[in-house]
Amino acid sequence: MQPDDQHGHGGHGHGVAVNADRRWLTIALVLIVAFMSVEVVVGIIAGSLALISDAGHMLTDAASIVLALIAIRLAARPARGGYTYGLKRAEILSAQANGITLLLLTAWFTYEGISRLIDPPPVQGALVLVTALVGIAVNIVAAWCISKANRSSLNVEGAFQHILNDLFAFIATAVAGLVVWLTGFTRADALAALVVAALMAKAGWGLVRESGRIFLEAAPTDVNPESVGGELVGVPDVVEVHDLHIWQITSGEPALSAHVLVDRGADCHAVRGRLERLLRDGHRIGHTTLQIDHADATGRTTERHCEQSHGKTHRLA
Repeated sequence: MQPDDQHGHGGHGHGVAVNADRRWLTIALVLIVAFMSVEVVVGIIAGSLALISDAGHMLTDAASIVLALIAIRLAARPARGGYTYGLKRAEILSAQANGITLLLLTAWFTYEGISRLIDPPPVQGALVLVTALVGIAVNIVAAWCISKANRSSLNVEGAFQHILNDLFAFIATAVAGLVVWLTGFTRADALAALVVAALMAKAGWGLVRESGRIFLEAAPTDVNPESVGGELVGVPDVVEVHDLHIWQITSGEPALSAHVLVDRGADCHAVRGRLERLLRDGHRIGHTTLQIDHADATGRTTERHCEQSHGKTHRLA
């Protein structure tokens, strides 16, 4: 009775043309950088922290798109040498750096916003309003461009969320500009900057949390390892499943490995095929490594094959 190590190889690509992703991301990048440059100048002239904070947010938008473009290129390189998965996690490094940058900017804009609430400087409301309205239009177009790219990538999704949050920030800035223009209440600009900071904090924490889960090799949020183990052991001829591990190679590419014990007279290859179909069709896990062995005649099946199994052992009731 020999172990049967089998590897199921499902689709490893995101299913969207890489060149199309690059084209849409590049268009969005050009729009953002062009408007950001104008916004910094207008923000300084108008004395508006809301506009400058929006520009800071747009800078991270641009950085996230640049990193996404770099990560797409790196991830496309074939696996070689010690990098057996290639450089697919370059996008996760990028997403985490992006999230940390957002959190740092949040701290700075929060400090500046509170300072301006205490001692508000003069603000040109009409100029803030016009610039914010143009920013809303630019962000709508940029968000549409990025929505055409492959958003199953954490990096591309991160860039999209940046643009979307920036759109909401520009709406808040436009409202602040209108209030300052009509009423002279200059603290509205600082309040808008604090709204932008809150949106940046939400987006930044989301990116840090999701990229952290991938680095810690946690299971995807939509996959419950406990339920998967129960389903696997419910397949005909399966006696026990242990050493069950589910993780993500990169965003949108879940992987699974497990040690499976089957009835002494069962066909290991047929059982493996049924397990792989279940994982592929029921959980969209196409990259699987299943070690199939025959169980012995005793009830101490795990101990015979593994001195110490990792995680819960799933057995037939």
